[in-house]
Amino acid sequence: MSETRYAQVARDLTAAIEDGRFPVGSLLPTELELCDLYNASRHTIRSAIQELQDLGLVSRRKKVGTRVEAASPQAGYRQSLGSVDDLIQFGVSHTREVQTIAPVTAGRALAKTLGCAVNREWLRVSSLRRTGEPGAPPVAWTDAYVDAAYADLAEAIRSTPDVLISDLIEKRCGRTIANIRQDVDAVLVPADLAAPLQVEMGSPALRIIRHYQDIAGAVFEITLTIHPAERFKFSMLLHRERIG
Repeated sequence: MSETRYAQVARDLTAAIEDGRFPVGSLLPTELELCDLYNASRHTIRSAIQELQDLGLVSRRKKVGTRVEAASPQAGYRQSLGSVDDLIQFGVSHTREVQTIAPVTAGRALAKTLGCAVNREWLRVSSLRRTGEPGAPPVAWTDAYVDAAYADLAEAIRSTPDVLISDLIEKRCGRTIANIRQDVDAVLVPADLAAPLQVEMGSPALRIIRHYQDIAGAVFEITLTIHPAERFKFSMLLHRERIG
């Protein structure tokens, strides 16, 4: 999958900040200067700078400019996803540290949580999600419930920690993602996840459940992710619909 243009610009600017070409306290070139530098539109440059802001690298003020605030991204989970392709790209920067892989049958309680049929067979992949920053705590715990028909992907799941499981299913099994339904609610960190996530039991967290559907609407993967509250930030861009 090709990387979006604004992501390429954001990645290049991040590298320039990290290696000191734009030291902390300095100003980035203006939007117009960056447009010329990257031969990109102003919209692309603004989207790239927004990425840097979301990472805590820069701040913006009118009549001042874009100031470098940190030499490396802040630890934590930042979600800014607008499409299935964005979600796949997310897997590259947030790696999977597999804890266990095992078959599981959905009892009534699990089926209710996942929104699936009772007694459905799954392959459960339990893992910690990490940013790759040395010493940083994990940003989430994910239980991925994969259609039992894809149990032979277990080794590939272990050996490619930067590739989403759904992407592996697409590439190796030819089952295309058409839609992802996402539900978010507030929960408390359960006792069994407190130590792996390095937080207190019962501390606030967000739970995200995603249902991956093929073009026929059939669900072939469900992920349940727990994010400690202080390590989660959700950002999105809303567009006004033009009428007339």
